[in-house]
Amino acid sequence: MSEGRGRRRYDSLRRTTQALETRAEVARAARRLFLAQGWAETTVRDVAREAGVSVPTVYSIYGNKSGLAQALADSADLHGDAQQMLAELEEPAADPARQLRAMAGFDRRLYERAGDIIVLVREAGRTEPDLATVYRDGRRRADETRVQVFSSWPDGVLRDGVDVATAVDVYAAICTIDVYATLTTERGWSPDRVERWWGDVLARELLN
Repeated sequence: MSEGRGRRRYDSLRRTTQALETRAEVARAARRLFLAQGWAETTVRDVAREAGVSVPTVYSIYGNKSGLAQALADSADLHGDAQQMLAELEEPAADPARQLRAMAGFDRRLYERAGDIIVLVREAGRTEPDLATVYRDGRRRADETRVQVFSSWPDGVLRDGVDVATAVDVYAAICTIDVYATLTTERGWSPDRVERWWGDVLARELLN
């Protein structure tokens, strides 16, 4: 009896694992096709064929094509490793300058590992309202993180004349996917160099 229950338990685990693998494969297929063919030219049927699953399977996992884009956008955030950033922000020795470097490190990882997804969602959002919402939501979440960090600092840390809202704006203007792409692709900078430069510039522009 116990042996039978054990087999059934493992059968359930096996099904769950297979479902997660299928979900990941569909997302990988969508990413490959969206980047190769563009958003407008890629259909759910294309994604299903690329992933080796049925069209109903894709719909059951992500709902529709916009759902696929949302999943890709969510996965992009994971590439940045928010847990690492949080650990660095909460280190006892993390003064404001180190916290700025922790956030810059997250952005570097995000752009290095998932910049293609971010650009895809942003560009497709010019004609697809759902994707425009996905992109704006991502930007809003990033701003909310910065507000929380900057608001936690004691008075006098930010430069004279720079309030929290302005600091968020300055950060958003400096640490962008476009700046990262220009420096790494056109100017030959390494991602490490971009991250160090961001940390230096942010500290110089924001801190007393």
